[in-house]
Amino acid sequence: MNNQFLPRLPYGTRDFLPKEAKQKRMIENSLANLFSHWGYDEVVTPTFEYLETFVESAGANIGQGLFKFFDKNNSILALRPDMTTPMARVAATRLKDNNSPVRLFYLTNVFRHEQAQVGRQCEFYQAGVELLGAPEPAADAEVIALAVEAMCEAGLSNFQIGIGQVGFINGITEEVALSPVERQRIKQCIASRNLVGLDESLATCRLGEEMQKLIRDIPLLHGGDEVISKVYRMVKNDISRAALNNLVDINRLLSSYGVGKYVNFDLGLIRDFDYYTGMVFEGYTPGLGFPLCGGGRYDNMVAAFGVDCPATGFALGIERIMLALERQGIMPPTVVKDVYISWAEGAQAEAVAIASKLRREGRTVELALGFQSPEAAEKDRLAKEYNQLVYVNDKKDK
Repeated sequence: MNNQFLPRLPYGTRDFLPKEAKQKRMIENSLANLFSHWGYDEVVTPTFEYLETFVESAGANIGQGLFKFFDKNNSILALRPDMTTPMARVAATRLKDNNSPVRLFYLTNVFRHEQAQVGRQCEFYQAGVELLGAPEPAADAEVIALAVEAMCEAGLSNFQIGIGQVGFINGITEEVALSPVERQRIKQCIASRNLVGLDESLATCRLGEEMQKLIRDIPLLHGGDEVISKVYRMVKNDISRAALNNLVDINRLLSSYGVGKYVNFDLGLIRDFDYYTGMVFEGYTPGLGFPLCGGGRYDNMVAAFGVDCPATGFALGIERIMLALERQGIMPPTVVKDVYISWAEGAQAEAVAIASKLRREGRTVELALGFQSPEAAEKDRLAKEYNQLVYVNDKKDK
């Protein structure tokens, strides 16, 4: 037919074929098991929320990348762009009477309308945790340590976590009395590591040479304890120094968790969302130009829903983990496929009985739906990658 319909995938979405879907499920199951062992309980929230829920918690700017639509009452709904806001809503409305701290985790898909590229889709899958009701550095250290364990559990070993503190940059920009427009422009340049743009922005600001140099160097301030010691002497304001002290406290606890080798300081780290109020972090691995995971402290988000509740957490990209494993040549564990059962004409009932018995014993079994010759059965067993063939003929011989 000249006008034959050819189905297409919507922009920014993808199919997971059997092997990919199996690997995805294995990673998700292992992460769910890990989070549970750390005392986190799973929560499942709706795929969409009222638009005002996202705007109230994360600000009006979040609306730019949302998939929005109307319900029958003409209320504006939006597909969730992340899980932090839904989890904050749950904490404020459904779990506000629970004893603090509350530990929650999720495994779900989220949606952002943006340019699709390798490692970035409009629909993608995340695993993450939120630790609510705990303002201490111990809570931040726990979620960072759990993020490290999550990447190890997924099969990665070559990765690094960079941790920063939004108060460090906020303190500097407030100290020099930049205008809101200047402050935002400088933050955007720092976040994107745009050194040329940062120079151009600083050239229009009335700052002394020493302060210009400090701000210009912020994207390059990463490393170990020596970075904190060096910068502490350079900043004079209490906000930035408190932020540095907070990072030192968190890092000391991370050493106790035994994950210090995966962590370094990155004082130029500013995450995409404006709701972060303290520590922020991202995880990278060689061969990928984007973070595998990210998170931080967001003490004001739950308060937007009327409940004073400090919070911290992180999200891990499932597809990005799969891509990192592929690029590092790390093969997913082989799933054992035990038995392929085929049968000759007249032996179907016996074949069904054998398949049922083996499945009750916990074996993975596929049963042929029509009779086959032994040669055809063996060919199918090899193609389907089963370890064993059980062939049942009309004399009940196997």
